[in-house]
Amino acid sequence: MEKSISKALIEPTLSSKDISLPAHAFLVFTPQDLALMKAQWPHRYQGQRLFLSEVVVVADHEVSVALVGPMIGAPQAVLVLEKIIALGVRRGVALGWCGSLQPHVAVGDVVLPVSAYSEEGTSPHYPLDTPGTASSKLLQQIEATLRTDEEFAVHKGSVWSTDAPYRETEDKVRLYQEKGALGVDMEMSALLTVAAFRGIELAGVLVVSDDLSQLRWRDGFRDPRFQRTRKRLPELLRHLL
Repeated sequence: MEKSISKALIEPTLSSKDISLPAHAFLVFTPQDLALMKAQWPHRYQGQRLFLSEVVVVADHEVSVALVGPMIGAPQAVLVLEKIIALGVRRGVALGWCGSLQPHVAVGDVVLPVSAYSEEGTSPHYPLDTPGTASSKLLQQIEATLRTDEEFAVHKGSVWSTDAPYRETEDKVRLYQEKGALGVDMEMSALLTVAAFRGIELAGVLVVSDDLSQLRWRDGFRDPRFQRTRKRLPELLRHLL
C-alpha cells in the first residue's frame, strides 16, 4: 500500500506521440536477450523509443505483447516501467541476469526473485507501507512453466539489488548471504517497488551469469550452461503472458 506523500510535479502520461501498449510486457535487461525474445515472434512491428530502450509489439494469433529493452540499472528500468504503465501495461515479466551469492546456486541456474534487498537509489522515492514483492500468481505461472524443462535448476527467494557492481565487497556479500539472498542484480528491487506503488503485477526471471559465493568473482558469461539457459528461456516464456 502506498503511503501518503507529496504530489509529484511530473507524472508519466500517454501523449499524442505515444502508442498504446498491450496489457502484457516483457522487460528485457540486455540487448542479447532482447534479440532472442524478438526472434520468437514472426509478426512484430517497431513501436517507439523509450529513453534508451526500444518497444516492439509482437503478436501471436490474437494475443499481443510488448517487448521492451534493453535497460541497465534501477533508474533506467524504472523510467521505462513508469512509462509503459502509462501506455497501458498491467502485467510484466522482467528478464535479466544475476550473480550467485549462495554455493548451491550455480551458473546457468534460474533465480525467481520473490523480494529484493535494495541498495539502489530509486526505490526510496516510492515509499510503501511494506516492501514490494513479486506477484505470487505470476511467479507461480513462471515456476510451473520453467519446471516443464528438466534441465533447468530453479531457485525462488530474495535477491540483493545494487547500483554499484564494482563495490560488491566481501563484507556486503557475507551480509546478504547471511540474509539468505540468492543473487545480486541491479534492477529488481526498484521494479518490484514501483510495480507495488502503481498497482500492477510484476515478476522477474534472472539467469545466473557469474558467481561471488566463494568471496571471489567467477565469470560465467561464456559458460555453456549459462548460454543454453539464456537461449532456452525465451522459447518457454513466450506463451506465459
